[in-house]
Amino acid sequence: MPATLRDVAERAAVSVRTVSNVVSGYEHVSKRMRAKVLAAIEELDYRANPVARTLRTGRTGLLGLVVPEITVPYFSELARDVIDAAAEYGYRVMIDQTGHDHDRERQLLMGDDRTMLFDGMLFSPLVTKAELLDMHGSTKMPLVLLGEHEFDGRYDHVAIDNVAAAMDAVAHLAEIGRERIAAIGSQPQEEYSTPLQRFAGYTKALDTAGLVTHPEFAITAEHYSREAGYEATRALLALSPLPDAIFCFSDLLAIGAMRAVFDAGLDVPGDIAVIGIDDVDEGRFARPSLSTVSLDTPFIAREAVRRIATRIDEPETPAEEVIAPHRLVARESTVANHP
Repeated sequence: MPATLRDVAERAAVSVRTVSNVVSGYEHVSKRMRAKVLAAIEELDYRANPVARTLRTGRTGLLGLVVPEITVPYFSELARDVIDAAAEYGYRVMIDQTGHDHDRERQLLMGDDRTMLFDGMLFSPLVTKAELLDMHGSTKMPLVLLGEHEFDGRYDHVAIDNVAAAMDAVAHLAEIGRERIAAIGSQPQEEYSTPLQRFAGYTKALDTAGLVTHPEFAITAEHYSREAGYEATRALLALSPLPDAIFCFSDLLAIGAMRAVFDAGLDVPGDIAVIGIDDVDEGRFARPSLSTVSLDTPFIAREAVRRIATRIDEPETPAEEVIAPHRLVARESTVANHP
């Protein structure tokens, strides 16, 4: 028969309440007492009953992470970092994806059967509009928003400065002598902020560098994928004169762009320099390796989990807006002799 809390308490010569406090991660237990309980747990091979814990505490120990597409390297790397950060707080993570679907985001924010399993939710929306956040208010579930939307301060929000990140990428291209700088990734039909902010950073950096903005050099991309980057670059290569650099709004777009340049018989960076944003693992091992703006996903994950843990324990604490750091990483796709 499996060991119980009472069995552990008897073996450790402590109260059942003390064992419960240790198992639940309660901080105010002395080191000596915690060591006795942990030794008894190991000796008896005790396993906590999650159903009983939920009934006792009203918590499941689960966080939900909702992203647009788990197959996108940035989001899979973010998920890995969230899982690691959550473990430090004693939480496990369940992952869901919305597939860029407005109705799916609505369903998750309003609370479907699955989200009721979560003690809190980390949500990275792409197409969510402000009114959907009003709907979420009725569920009372602790929520931390990820990504680059412009929210109104009602919810904890962890993001990056997209304008500054885009400016850094384009400034780097200007500094290495590129003058005809194209951009791939604008989405004028969408209302969410990531493409709008990155496009604003692109145009601002051109103006700062004293370079001409060529409207035909700004190519849209419905999705931030390799395929979209490839097709957008083919459109750029049909122009005359050609761009001598391409700023892509994601690393996947940039990887597709580099392939299109090579397929046209041109060289990266000799003929056209290419830079992205994200710093996904794939870019480091591409040939040439991809220059990028590195987003600190471990920082984003740690701050998001910190805020959701605080929100769960202290629901009335004021919301925080946290801006993650970023840094330019120059590699072979812009600097040919990069080691």
